[in-house]
Amino acid sequence: MRATLLHGPGDVRVEQVPDPQVRRAHDAVVRVVATCVCGSDLWPYRGARPVDEPRRIGHELVGVVEEVGADVRTVRPGDFVVAPFSLCDGTCVHCRNGVHTSCERVAWWGSPDQDGEPVDAAQGEYVRVPMADGTLVVTPEHPDEALLPHVLTLTDVMGTGHHAARSAGVGPGSTVAVVGDGAVGLCAVIAARRLGAERVVAMSRHAARQELARGFGATDVVAERGDEGAAHVRDLLDGIGPDAVLECVGTKESMAQALATVRPGGRIGFVGVPAGGPELPVRQLFDTNVTVGGGIAPVRGYIPELMADVWSGAIRPGLVFDGTFALDDIADAYAAMDARTVTKALVRP
Repeated sequence: MRATLLHGPGDVRVEQVPDPQVRRAHDAVVRVVATCVCGSDLWPYRGARPVDEPRRIGHELVGVVEEVGADVRTVRPGDFVVAPFSLCDGTCVHCRNGVHTSCERVAWWGSPDQDGEPVDAAQGEYVRVPMADGTLVVTPEHPDEALLPHVLTLTDVMGTGHHAARSAGVGPGSTVAVVGDGAVGLCAVIAARRLGAERVVAMSRHAARQELARGFGATDVVAERGDEGAAHVRDLLDGIGPDAVLECVGTKESMAQALATVRPGGRIGFVGVPAGGPELPVRQLFDTNVTVGGGIAPVRGYIPELMADVWSGAIRPGLVFDGTFALDDIADAYAAMDARTVTKALVRP
């Protein structure tokens, strides 16, 4: 089968790799119908994380179950499934507590599972899914082409934006600022409004993304950064600042922006994958009673509730996909993401 391998900075290639097979009784094999390029995929692509040898890449996929192991009970061949970006057994204490990314048997696409068996990455034609019962979520029906992009966001970006809002305590009447206008930040706008936020300020300097943020429910847009940006947000919110700031980038600058923007006693929900970010200024947090929470989003636990809203049409997060590429053109998808000419690239094998 064909799959994407990252060879080094700026070098992704589609190559032939062995077809996946059921190796354990809890495995499933899934034919990938759609996958995508994530902002976090760009860190190794840009050289920010070392690549010692060619490796598989990609962690977001939806598809059709082709085969299951003898012990799989909740999915069957022919089911259309959503596969979150981490794999879990769904039964350990951490999964039961809703922290699926800390599962006692957690595994990651493109890395060995707890049994030492390699796990296929998502940017290919097929994948083996260990712990299929805990990981995969069956959709109500096979989505049509119009619904497919919205369903694909449930694998990562919609659930991650939701985690930012949940971690920041967003609720009815909240005022919110979102730092980051990538796919996660835009989905965080959706999440904040879905949870009842009254005002949502999207911090964005890109006209197309500003327009999309407003379509998702942002009441205001601020293009400035730093102290000027924080002051502008405060001016919009009666001089006080937002109850919650959702940090959706993961850099030193984005966390500093969140800290400068949130009101005293407010909360920051951070989901940006850390890329050289600073240690938190504990004295500043102490003096201002600001709470910081969040981390890697346990999206597996969020999929059922968000899927219901996707299927009903209440939310349309798939609009973050503004470029579609064939798998054989995956290098173009990465280049477009890197150049920010697309917000998020959808890939069809």
